[in-house]
Amino acid sequence: MKPLILTPLEGIPLVQEGDDLVRLILEALQRHKLDLLKGDILVLAQKIVSKAEGRRVFLETVKPSAEAKELASKTDKDPRLVQLILDESAEIIRSRPGLIVVEHRLGFISANAGIDHSNVDEREGWVLLLPKDPDSSAAAMRARFEEASGARLGVRARLGVLIIDSHGRAWREGTVGVAIGVSGLPGVVDLRGRRDLFGRELRATTVGAADELAAAASIVMGQASEGCPAVHVRGFPYPLRQGRLSELLRPKEMDTFR
Repeated sequence: MKPLILTPLEGIPLVQEGDDLVRLILEALQRHKLDLLKGDILVLAQKIVSKAEGRRVFLETVKPSAEAKELASKTDKDPRLVQLILDESAEIIRSRPGLIVVEHRLGFISANAGIDHSNVDEREGWVLLLPKDPDSSAAAMRARFEEASGARLGVRARLGVLIIDSHGRAWREGTVGVAIGVSGLPGVVDLRGRRDLFGRELRATTVGAADELAAAASIVMGQASEGCPAVHVRGFPYPLRQGRLSELLRPKEMDTFR
């Protein structure tokens, strides 16, 4: 097996609305003397994508509904924040003081619809929503990265782009990095039909490859003040193909935990 190499792309400046993320990451690759080769993957933290796309909201501009005020009273949350959570959600799954678990409009289950206060703005009152369409964001950036690879090396490389966020889990402590936007790499790899070490056929093994890579990249990025929102990956052990977030989402009829 090839080694899996994850390189943090340090030195990317704080991202603002309208910034060209592809340009910033290409500049970081140059500083690290990294060319984009066939099979490479770029992993981006959700925050920089959301910031560049203008998904920052000032709470003073939000008018909470009666539903938001009622849920806020039950969860000890700011009614304006609760209104944003409702706007970003398809369904409220659970709630308790301090926490609202929802099915996000993108299809996954998350706490507080992924709305974040940390590393958003030095002033109080700003929050950050997830990108509107992370798969499309990843695909648009991948096209430009592939174009840039061809311009630099003369051969356009087949690449992958992954947008990740930190999620909690129902039965385990601690957050982990998960994929919320996928382009150019598999979300899930189906190993059914292959043989194990003893020749037995695998009948139920599917691998959440995009989430596994997201977790690895999240360790490299850090979760606090590290300021490293992008990672270059080389040696991904599965063939690249077109993928999407929906591969990773279990259909409701197969969800035994709700």
